[in-house]
Amino acid sequence: MLVYAVRTEFSDGSERDDYLDWLRGGHVAAVVAGGALTGEVTILDDGSVESRYTFASREAFADYEAGPAVALRADGAGRFPGARFARTVGERILSAEL
Repeated sequence: MLVYAVRTEFSDGSERDDYLDWLRGGHVAAVVAGGALTGEVTILDDGSVESRYTFASREAFADYEAGPAVALRADGAGRFPGARFARTVGERILSAEL
């Protein structure tokens, strides 16, 4: 399982609120429709936002990056020019739930 995370930092609290509205309003669903299996959003203690998505494989993520991600990333960058985006990708090796 591949995990893709986007950490977004803001210098302006109102921009963060608008960003959260955008995520809730369809962006996370669009990433899932574009190939992710799951999507979740966390407000971190430092005020930044982490969006985390799982993909079935690196190939599925590569297809997402070559296709839907291009327009989705451009949309986010255009809407939130003051935000700083940091992306990470890795393999999930363990997961546990109650």
